[in-house]
Amino acid sequence: MIELKSVEEIGRMAVTGQFVGELLAELGGVAAVGVNLMDLEHHARRRIKERGAESCYWDYAPSFGRGPFRNVLCLSVNDAVLHGLPHDYVLRDGDLLSIDMAAGIDGWVADSALSVIVGTPDPADLKLIEATEVALEAGIAAAQPGGRLGDVSAAIGEVARSYGYGVNAEFGGHGIGRTMHEAPHVANDGRAGRGLKLVPGLTIAIEPWFCRSTDKIKYDNDGWTIRSADGSRTAHSEHTLAVTASGPQVLTGRPSHDATPADPTRKPATAP
Repeated sequence: MIELKSVEEIGRMAVTGQFVGELLAELGGVAAVGVNLMDLEHHARRRIKERGAESCYWDYAPSFGRGPFRNVLCLSVNDAVLHGLPHDYVLRDGDLLSIDMAAGIDGWVADSALSVIVGTPDPADLKLIEATEVALEAGIAAAQPGGRLGDVSAAIGEVARSYGYGVNAEFGGHGIGRTMHEAPHVANDGRAGRGLKLVPGLTIAIEPWFCRSTDKIKYDNDGWTIRSADGSRTAHSEHTLAVTASGPQVLTGRPSHDATPADPTRKPATAP
């Protein structure tokens, strides 16, 4: 069942979205050569606690995965693209890191993700990240009242193909609001003019993710981390948005970031 949100409820989601967007941008800046993934995880835990928010990931136990997720971030490095478990790994020069998080404040949820390059960028990685960001922008632009959900999916898929990437259909975006995953499913490819009619009050998370040279995936033994099947690099971008009478409203906007962190010698975040 799809629950449409009132203007007031969308405003409350935007409060959460602002926090999620700002924290993601902060984490993207903290990520640097020599930083341990667990430093990022504990940095996020501290910020979430300080804000009085709740992580949507902690104790999350869907049909996939192995046991409840006991972290507040998904941190996926290089060929890992989704649901990466934070673990004892020190970021190296040239790593491509995807950071995904969802949180709730006063009962309203927002979900977002970004990908950054740590240290020296590979042009092919910059292109891959750019493709996910352009696809995200295209999907958002297509989320117009009176349109169809297939318009969003088709816009994402068209960008992927224009960059030369395939699209995996096993995971995509989703409805969001009072909980992290609500109806409808938002595929990363589809046919324009098909599917659910987009009406004001619909709130969704759009999340293009691409692998450099395959559309197939595999799972780590941890049951969570999803990687490209051929070991090629991956990237992931996501925003939560609302369809309004005047067009799409991004709820997880964040300060602009560069795919290359500002200072690779930055001191790692400190665990609480």
